[in-house]
Parts: sequence; C-alpha cells; structure tokens
Amino acid sequence: MNTPAHPKVLIVAPNASSRMGGEAFLPLKYFQILKQRGVTVSLIAHARNRADLDEALSAYTDDIHYVEDSVYHRWIWKIGKLLPDAIRIPLIGNLVNQISEVYQKRLIRQLKAEGKVDLIHQPIPVSPRAPSRIYGLGVPVVIGPMNGNMDYPEGYEEYENRIARTLIPLGRMMARLVNVMIPGKRRADALLVANDRTRDGLPLSDHSKVITLVENGVDLGIWQSPDEISQSQEPGVLRLVFMGRLVDWKALDVSLKAVRLARDKGLDVSLEILGDGPERPGMERLIGELDLGPHITFHGFLKQEECAQILAKADALLLNSLRECGGAVVLEAMSLGKPVIASDWGGPADYLDPSCGILVHPAPRHSFADRLAQAISDLANDPQARYGMGKAGKHKIKREFDWEKKVDRILEIYRDVLAAHD
Repeated sequence: MNTPAHPKVLIVAPNASSRMGGEAFLPLKYFQILKQRGVTVSLIAHARNRADLDEALSAYTDDIHYVEDSVYHRWIWKIGKLLPDAIRIPLIGNLVNQISEVYQKRLIRQLKAEGKVDLIHQPIPVSPRAPSRIYGLGVPVVIGPMNGNMDYPEGYEEYENRIARTLIPLGRMMARLVNVMIPGKRRADALLVANDRTRDGLPLSDHSKVITLVENGVDLGIWQSPDEISQSQEPGVLRLVFMGRLVDWKALDVSLKAVRLARDKGLDVSLEILGDGPERPGMERLIGELDLGPHITFHGFLKQEECAQILAKADALLLNSLRECGGAVVLEAMSLGKPVIASDWGGPADYLDPSCGILVHPAPRHSFADRLAQAISDLANDPQARYGMGKAGKHKIKREFDWEKKVDRILEIYRDVLAAHD
C-alpha cells in the first residue's frame, strides 16, 4: 500500500485509564497528545473504564470505542476467584486478555472497513512474554513499549509463594511455544522495549525490528515546578512522599522502619503516602507499633494534579520497591525538582544516577532499612545537596523524558513502519 500522508492510528489498550496509573495510563497519554497534535487517532478500551475516559478525554469521546464483557469474561473471573493469587493473577489475567483480544479484532476489522485504520499500536499489556492476537489485519502493527522480565532481589523469595516460584519459570519456558501458536509479536512490524532486561525477556530472538524506547514519560503540563525549587533549608528536616499502590512489593513497611530509624537519630522526618491498596490496614498497624502516628499522613488515591501539588511542597520522594519495572513516579518527582531515594533494582535504576538521587540496593535484606535510613539522613542533613539533586533531575527530565519528545519518537516509528510496509 502507499504510505498515507496523514495516517489513521488505532491504539488498542483495553485497560487504558487515568485512575489506575502504571501501564494503564500510558495509552491514554499517547492518545491524548496525538489528538492535540491533530493526528487522526482512535482508541479501543474496555467498557469498565468508560466513565473514567469520558471524564479524562471528554473532548475526544467520539473516537473511543469500547469492548464489553462477554459471558466468557464473566465465567473466567468466577473461576479465578477460586484460585490462589499466585495462579489467579498471571493465569486469569492472561486468559481474560486473550478473550478480550478476540473481541478487539472484531472491532478493529469493523473500523478498518470504515477506513479508520492505517496502523495499529498496542502499548499494553507491557509484559514482554504476553502473546498478542493483533495480527493478520492488513495494516502494520507496533507493540510496546514493553517492560518486565523482573525477579525479586535475593533474600525476598517469600514474596512469591512456592506455587508462584514453580509456575513463573514454567510460564517463561512456555511463553515461546505460546507465542508460536499466537504469533502476534512474531508478525508485528515493530517491537518496542524499555530496556535490555525486557529485550532479553522477549519470547523470540530473531525479530528484525526491536527498538528501545523508554516506557514512561512526564507530562510537564502537570509535573512542572516553578524555576525556584521549594525545599526545606533547615538541616535535619526532611518531608518525604511515597506515591503508589499499597501492595506488598512496594515494601512500604521497610520505608516506615527507615523513617523510624532516621527519627531515632534526632532528625525531623515525616512521610506523606499518596495512594491506597490492600496493605493499608497492615501499614496503619505498623505505624502504631513504631509510634510514628503524628509523622505519617495517608491521603488515599488522588488525581495527578493533586499529587503534584503535595509533592511540590515536599523535599524528596521515597520509593524502595522490590519489583518496580518502570517507576513513573520517580520521573514525576524529578520533574518537580525533587531528589529521589529508591531501590537500586528495576526501573528506578534506569532513571536515577548520583546527580539526582540515591539508589539503595535491597540486598542484603537484613540491613535494607538501615541503609535507607542512612540515605534519608544524608539528604536531611544536607539541604544544599538536595537542591542540587533536584535541579539536576529537572534538567534530566527535560532532556530525556518529556512526553512530547516521546511522542515525537513514536511518530517517527509510525512513519518508518508504514514506509516499510508498502
């Protein structure tokens, strides 16, 4: 086919959402920014997110198409409730995604027949091993950026129970076979990966078009601080923020213990928690046990704009996750001129360097909280270093992680793929 002068792009992302964060937020940003640039772009999402997307993308609702739950979705979910989390989350999630893609393909064919699709972009699921049924549609397909292929650090094995530790390696071995049977990734015109770790996790080694593209970006319209960065100037004072879901692998319990250790050194350290999740009751009990009540604030889930306002008044972000493939909150904090204390493991280690933050390796486990407390103490006692890190982080974001620059790159990839597909 001839390369269209103004190609029509279809983003296929059933979990697209403005509220869930993480990978769910990425397709929304692609769609939104491409729309703002005048690109003809449509979005396929799941009907469960209709109210959210109608609010977040109110100017573009005519170009959002929804896949409804089927009887098959409902039966799979019912079966999943009977299974332990270690099996339910990967198995049921993948099965539901496969069923959804059958219905997505029907909708794609309809939109293509109406002349609304020249190229398909499938940004989620971000797992490099998840198979894709989005192929054989007569138009080029771009998949990614994918991110994953992570394990827990040494010493944290019990975060995956015995069933999970058995099934995950087996699942990774089976992924190659599944991706032969469901060859969407093999047939894709381009596979986008966030890093070498993810590239190594692809269930195929001979694809001709694998491109490295960072998964996350920063919307500088939201996460933009004034030229003068707000920081405490008094030595010994540090206002920390955590942003994210309260799940066990975020290791918020270790964060709280580190705050307690830093306060025991005579430092005035506080922590504001932006997010919610199943670990909150346990964290509230731990706060009581550690006698941290007056120094910890829970805000629950907030809109991005509200998170940005709170973080802008803080001194640093704390994110010592144990399995953070991406870590967009690290970039958002850097954009606001805040230094970051994070785990030297996974996504944060891809973003941070000593000029803009402190990376603390989770291993050995027995001293993780102590080493985090030392990083907290170092920042608390040196306001000038905090300011310098914040300033360096802002420059790095503008140079490497601006969403607008990311969309510039994705448009280049679209054009190259369309030209090669002729």
